[in-house]
Amino acid sequence: MPEPTVPDHQRLAAMRRSYERGGLDVGDLAPTWSAMLSRWLDDAEAGGVREPNAMIVATAGADGRPNVRTVLLKGLDDATLTFFTNYASAKGRELTANPVASILFPWIDLQRQVRLTGAVRKLGGAASDAYFASRPYGSRIGALASPQSEVVADRAALESARDALTARHPDPPGDVPRPETWGGYVVEPDTVEFWQGRPDRLHDRLVYRRGDDGSWTTARLAP
Repeated sequence: MPEPTVPDHQRLAAMRRSYERGGLDVGDLAPTWSAMLSRWLDDAEAGGVREPNAMIVATAGADGRPNVRTVLLKGLDDATLTFFTNYASAKGRELTANPVASILFPWIDLQRQVRLTGAVRKLGGAASDAYFASRPYGSRIGALASPQSEVVADRAALESARDALTARHPDPPGDVPRPETWGGYVVEPDTVEFWQGRPDRLHDRLVYRRGDDGSWTTARLAP
């Protein structure tokens, strides 16, 4: 097989930017990864990052083939993160076969990123019901209308399903039942890395790691 070529490599190379906004040292870390993530999430929001809670979630099925997509963080506590999706979607099927995910927050404007990896479990039904009920009416109808990740004939098929559901569950009162195949996932990280861009590619990478006994340690990684 011939080696791939990059015909516009000069244009791509010219996109390089020097990262000079700041640094990250061990003394800058919060006592826990969740407190540190919350701090950086606040910074991203204050810094004008669009949808700062957007995160890239990578999963893999039994065949080991990775798959990525962007979802929104909807919950953060001392030990876990939560997001919501269709359990019958591609990511849902992969998490059934291999309940582990890797997550990336790409805060490029702040020259920062956060990477997490850990086990995933489904959120309880009552909590998923409560969150679903809090969503905008149109989002609830959309979740019920869409067979996520499945092939559909065309856009009109989706809109027809939406319109039928809107007629069946008008707003008000807007009582839209949560689909049985829709709910939350809880991610319990065991590794959380905070990355701060620095000049000359000598970026700062500081990682929290959970040991077998449940205790956490921090370390610096080479960029």
